[in-house]
Amino acid sequence: MVALDGRVIIVTGAGRGVGREHALLFAREGAKVVVNDLGGEQDGTGASTGPADEVVEEIRSSGGEAVANGDSVADWESSQRIVNQAIETFGDLHGVVNNAGILRDRMLVNMTEQEFDLVIQVHLKGAWLMMKHAATYWRERAKAGEEVNAAIVNTSSTSGLHSNPGQINYAAAKSGIATMSIVAARELGRYGVRVNAIAPSARTRMTLATPGLGERIGEPTDGSFDQWDAANISPLVGWLLAADCPATAQVYWVGGNRIKRYVEWPPADVVSTDDMWSIESVAEAIKDWESQHVVTRGSRITGLVEDR
Repeated sequence: MVALDGRVIIVTGAGRGVGREHALLFAREGAKVVVNDLGGEQDGTGASTGPADEVVEEIRSSGGEAVANGDSVADWESSQRIVNQAIETFGDLHGVVNNAGILRDRMLVNMTEQEFDLVIQVHLKGAWLMMKHAATYWRERAKAGEEVNAAIVNTSSTSGLHSNPGQINYAAAKSGIATMSIVAARELGRYGVRVNAIAPSARTRMTLATPGLGERIGEPTDGSFDQWDAANISPLVGWLLAADCPATAQVYWVGGNRIKRYVEWPPADVVSTDDMWSIESVAEAIKDWESQHVVTRGSRITGLVEDR
């Protein structure tokens, strides 16, 4: 039996890039896939069913099962339709991969309210909506006495985990997604649902458009292993969706041939006092911290975690 045999999985943002590779791999591994993609530009404008339809056709031509969906994850009713389509088409739902996203990069002082709101709405709210609707279905099944073995994989980012200047909206959403995944895992475990997050590093429309990064991640011409191939990301996600995977409440970085596991906000330094703090005693107690943890002003963090 292949890893995802018979599992019904929704992949949002699956028309291109990492999401497309997810859908293709899951189908090869026996899953029935809902290929969701609004088909718009990377800034969220426009819409087309073309990208999702193309992925579905590729899956079907190889003997797999898939259906296209062009609904937005950022709207309550349309995100509910994505979940409903999976259940109505394939009879069940076992996994959701929240991969859809847009970019509206801008420095804080230049960013408009709309640019901030749109990115938060698609990434953070979109992931929450998909989890909300899927989890409601699974909770109802669990309360009815049925055995549920389901999984959600949310897509965070190194920008969210390592605070990339110029992406305050995107970074905030991606950091929130990582934390939201852990909270959801702790809430939904009682219903048989596991939740994890990944921070992928791969060649996509978004990374190619990132200043300072796009020119570094072209395809290799010497036949060597392609560290930036989006297909490198999907095996980890496939494992997280498998029925026998034990992982939950975890955040992973994945890129090339490497995987790392993150832990929640561990304290780096601790000081204490016998009495109530004063401004002066605080200053004295932590006077060495700034030199130990240097923040580079005006820099842009891009690429793999090691590039920081």
